[in-house]
Amino acid sequence: MANATGVAEVEIRDTRLKSIMAFHGKASELQEFSRQLKKPAADRCFTQCSDCAQMCAGTVTNHVRGSAVVYHSPMGCFANTPVQNEATYNAALARGLEPFDVRSVCSNISEKDTIYGGLKKLRDAVKLAYDRFVPTCIFIQSSCAAGIVGDDIESVADEMAEELGIPIVPVFCEGFKSKAWSTGFDAGYHGILRKIAQKPEKRQKDLVNIFNFLGTDTFTPMLAKIGLRPNYLVPLADLETLRTMTEAACSTEVCETLGTYITTVLEEEFGVPKVHAPSPYGIKWTDEWYREIARLTGKTDIVEKVIEEEHKRIQPELDELKKELAGLKVYIYAGDSYAHNLGSLVHDLGVEIVGMTTLHHDMKIDGEDAQHSTLQEMIDVAGDIEEFTVCNKQPYEVIKHLKKVKPDFMIVRHMNMTILAAKLGIPSIFEGEINVSAGYDGLLLTGRRIKDLIKAKKILATLAEYNEFPYTDWWLDQEENYI
Repeated sequence: MANATGVAEVEIRDTRLKSIMAFHGKASELQEFSRQLKKPAADRCFTQCSDCAQMCAGTVTNHVRGSAVVYHSPMGCFANTPVQNEATYNAALARGLEPFDVRSVCSNISEKDTIYGGLKKLRDAVKLAYDRFVPTCIFIQSSCAAGIVGDDIESVADEMAEELGIPIVPVFCEGFKSKAWSTGFDAGYHGILRKIAQKPEKRQKDLVNIFNFLGTDTFTPMLAKIGLRPNYLVPLADLETLRTMTEAACSTEVCETLGTYITTVLEEEFGVPKVHAPSPYGIKWTDEWYREIARLTGKTDIVEKVIEEEHKRIQPELDELKKELAGLKVYIYAGDSYAHNLGSLVHDLGVEIVGMTTLHHDMKIDGEDAQHSTLQEMIDVAGDIEEFTVCNKQPYEVIKHLKKVKPDFMIVRHMNMTILAAKLGIPSIFEGEINVSAGYDGLLLTGRRIKDLIKAKKILATLAEYNEFPYTDWWLDQEENYI
């Protein structure tokens, strides 16, 4: 991580974190591979579908208040913008903030531009974004087409920043560079660290950076209990917030996959301590999170009383929920570290985890050793998981696993997985709003959601009788889980 901001592009996760895309076995086996940095299997040679690093980069860049985004790409790479816009608008309302729209344009690289270069189109697109939106900063997202041609977006960004007088941030998020599309998160954060973040002039001793996805404000009441306040990053933050995030007392994240790159760079290059504790999902992890933040902010004198009071407050309802949910089996399908968060969470509800799939797996973690990865932390809390898979949303694999373990319900982070589960008669919780599951209250809320969810089991079982998949029995009976 040394001199991370001294280079134009962040090193991709495939090499920096030894990311893998395919595994099937026990969670403990995968953790042992991670300790040894030993690749567990050959790469998948057949892919039915995938996502793109550019979309993950958009999760960071598209939601900065006052900014504009230039997609230096063909028009097809621009197609996700309406979805991002709706998410931004609704998330701002959910947090009680003034809503705003994603402001973006596309340079619309053509076949001709892939031969002769598209830098003129890029300059025109940046000028159009500036004239149309009068933004406080402009992000330029690269694309596969721009990367293959070798368009020098860095020089254009520097030239136009000097001409227009605002930060213009190149984001190198070409999808073909990394099989782990989460590299796009790192690319977006890397651009902000290089071109926007400033060396701190002071410390705000009660401010905690929380690197987050879009979501409601659940961390204000959590941190207020120990006299602190959250600094939500990056979605919904403005330029000044990005510049001064280096003044925070410490940094944490809701998901190791999302935020350990930027929290590590902030610690190593800007002196903002990183919270070396799991995200606050489940009782033990929330306890550890509170204690580590308290240690970094000088709140150790009050944190134990807060933890004790919170345990007493939630215990009666938690006991009732565990009785009602006893015997239920869950399959978890989510991004790498957030799946581990959910494992910690459902364990405290007394639900049996019969399987888990993560979209990729980072064998190394920025700023942490293997023993303190969220995979190991989850195993320590919830025990080993016999059916543990790494699979980047391949439907033919998902169906095989679900048919084998037959869960009572699923918790999934991505909506298309709920459709597959429903076709098999399995009800699902779509964990799109991850903030509400955090902390002690998030544990209770998850329990209530599971109670309500199970009521849909009969109707989905009926629908499953009429559904057909395109896969033959021969295909589904293959012993190998990926090919």
